[in-house]
Amino acid sequence: QLQLVESGGGLVQPGGSLRLSCAASGFTLDVYAIGWFRQAPGKEREGVSCISYSGGITNYGISVKGRFTISRDNAKNTVYLQMNSLKAEDTAVYYCAARRYYCSGSVADFGSWGQGTQVTISS
Repeated sequence: QLQLVESGGGLVQPGGSLRLSCAASGFTLDVYAIGWFRQAPGKEREGVSCISYSGGITNYGISVKGRFTISRDNAKNTVYLQMNSLKAEDTAVYYCAARRYYCSGSVADFGSWGQGTQVTISS
């Protein structure tokens, strides 16, 4: 069974940084694209970033482009999301999800999800 576990969330001040990790167990990530999504209270889940199975293709949501960086280490079976210059509006539960090979812009195209990690940006 495909399992993804997110970690690295927490409380930071505006302008700070966090690095989220998405670790896989029960399968190897090297044939899966991994997407990061977030959901704030009362809002729909939105795509944040995605990386293809090889790492050759990455994409970012408009609101995080230039501040967030997605990367993967297939040897460690882990995908990372480096988040810099954090803003209050980045506050949300962050999830990672997997689908075969290439990214998709649709939440529904991702079949395996982690449990989420809370990110709170507040002074």
